[in-house]
Amino acid sequence: MSSPNGPATQGTFLGMPTVPPRSPYGTGHLRGERSFPRAAHDELGNGQLRRNLGKATHSIRAKRLAVTGELPDWEQLRDTGSAIKTDTMNRLPELLEQLERKVTERGGTVHWARDGVEANEIVTRLVRETGSDEILKVKSMATQEIGLNEHLAGQGIAALETDLAELIVQLADDRPSHILVPAIHRNREEIREIFLRHIPGVDPALDADPARLAAAARAFLREKFMTTKVAVSGANFGIAETGTLAVVESEGNGRMCLTLPETLITVMGIEKVLPRFQDLEVFLQLLPRSSTGERMNPYTSLWTGVTPGDGPQEFHLVLLDNGRTAALADRIGRAALNCIRCSACLNVCPVYERTGGHAYGSTYPGPIGAVLTPQLAGMHGAKNDPNSSLPYASSLCGACFDACPVKIDIPSLLVELRHQHTEQSGTTAEKLAMKAAAAVMKRPGLFTAAQKAAGLGRVPAGRDGTLSRLPPPLSGWSDSRDTPAPPRQTFRSWFASAEGAAAMRAAAEEGARHNDDAPHTDAPHTDDAPQEES
Repeated sequence: MSSPNGPATQGTFLGMPTVPPRSPYGTGHLRGERSFPRAAHDELGNGQLRRNLGKATHSIRAKRLAVTGELPDWEQLRDTGSAIKTDTMNRLPELLEQLERKVTERGGTVHWARDGVEANEIVTRLVRETGSDEILKVKSMATQEIGLNEHLAGQGIAALETDLAELIVQLADDRPSHILVPAIHRNREEIREIFLRHIPGVDPALDADPARLAAAARAFLREKFMTTKVAVSGANFGIAETGTLAVVESEGNGRMCLTLPETLITVMGIEKVLPRFQDLEVFLQLLPRSSTGERMNPYTSLWTGVTPGDGPQEFHLVLLDNGRTAALADRIGRAALNCIRCSACLNVCPVYERTGGHAYGSTYPGPIGAVLTPQLAGMHGAKNDPNSSLPYASSLCGACFDACPVKIDIPSLLVELRHQHTEQSGTTAEKLAMKAAAAVMKRPGLFTAAQKAAGLGRVPAGRDGTLSRLPPPLSGWSDSRDTPAPPRQTFRSWFASAEGAAAMRAAAEEGARHNDDAPHTDAPHTDDAPQEES
C-alpha cells in the first residue's frame, strides 16, 4: 500500500475470523472414555439402576405436572423466560461487562477464565492466599464440569461437598448421574452402606430411614460449617443490573456456605447472567416448578458483593467461558445456552430413564447434555471422539422440548449437531450407502429391480415374518429389534393390479358417500359478501 505523502507502507492482513476455542481436550468432565452406545449397553444391564431411575423420574414428573398445571399463565412464563434468555445471549458481552462493574463497585473481585484450566488455577491461588487447605462446596455444575475437586486434591486442598446427594456421590467415589439429583441412581440401602463405611463416628445401628440418613449427614457437616474459612459455590443467576448473585437450593447447606465462611469464591458460567433484577420474578417461578416440582425453592440466597460485618468479607467471582463462546458463535446451537439447569428434560426422556447419566460421559447428561456437551468440548477432538455419539443418544420424541421451561428446541438442535457431525466426518459407510440409495431412487427401472431383489429377504424370515439378525453393517439395527420381512408385493405392483384398482374404486365411492352425507352450509348472499376496496 502506498501513501501519497510518504514512502510506501506495508498493509496489515487481519486474517479470517476463526471459531472461538472449545474446552481443551482431556480436561474436566465434558468427555467420556467410551461412546454412548457402548456405555449405555453396560448400564442397561443394571436392573437396580433402572428401577431407581424409573421410580425417581416418574415421581418428579408427576409433581412437576401438578404444580405447573396450577398456573394459568405457565405458557406465557415459558415464552417470557425464553425471550429474556435469547435477549441475554444477543447482548452477552455488554451484560458481562456490566456485571463485572457492579460486582467490583460492591467490593467483589471478578476474574475471567477462558477455560477450565484457568478457572482451576485461579481458584487454587485464591484458596492458598487464605492459608486454608480445606474448602466447603455448594452444589455446582460448573465446578463439576472443570474438575475442580480433583484439581484441588492434587494441590493438597480438600474440597467437601455439602449438598446431601453430592456428598453421597463424593463419599462413594462415584460420579453424579443427574443435573438436579446427582445420586438418583442410588437407593436408601446403598446410601446407608456408604455412610457406614465413610462417615467417621456414624452410629453402627444406622438404618435406611431417610430422616436418619439426613441427620447423620447433618451431624457430619455441622462441624465443617463452623470451622472452614473458605467456600466455593456456583450460581444459578447473576444479575448484570445490580451485581447480585443467586443460588437456589432445598437443604440449607448453600445458605450456610454463603454466609459463614470468611471467603466466598463463586464460579459461574458466562451464560448464567440475566439483564435485570426483575427477571428473577420469571425464573424463580420457572426453575423450582420444572426441577423439583415445588412452587418455590425452600432456600433462595441472594448476595451482592461484600457487606461489612455480615457474611464473607472477601468475595471473588470467576466468570467461566470453557467453550461457551464457541457455542454462542453457532447461529443455531447457541439456543442451548438458554438452559437454566432444571433437569426437566432428563425426567421425561425415555433414553435417560433407561441408561442413566453415566452413559453420557459428561457432567451434563440427558437431552440437554447431548446438545450442550458437544458444543462446549467439540465432537472431533480425536479419532472416534465419544462426544460425536451424543447427538444420536435420542429418539427425537420431542418430550424434552415440551418440558423445557425456556422452550429450547432440543430435538432440532440434536438434528443440527447430527448434520454437523456428518459434514465433518468425511467419507463414511453411511454416506456411501446414502449416495448409493439416491442413485438407485433416481432411476425408476433400477429402483423397481431393487424392490424385486429386496423380496428375496422373505426367504430367511421366520414364520412370524421377521428378520431377527441382519448382516453387518445393518446388524447394529437388528441387535436390539426385529426387522419386518419385505412384503410379498411392492406398492407399485399392487397399485397396478386388479386388486389395487378395485380397492381404489371402493375408497373413491366411500369418499363420495361421506361427502353426500356431510351437512352443507349455504353460500353467503352476494349482497352480504365483503367487497374489495377500489
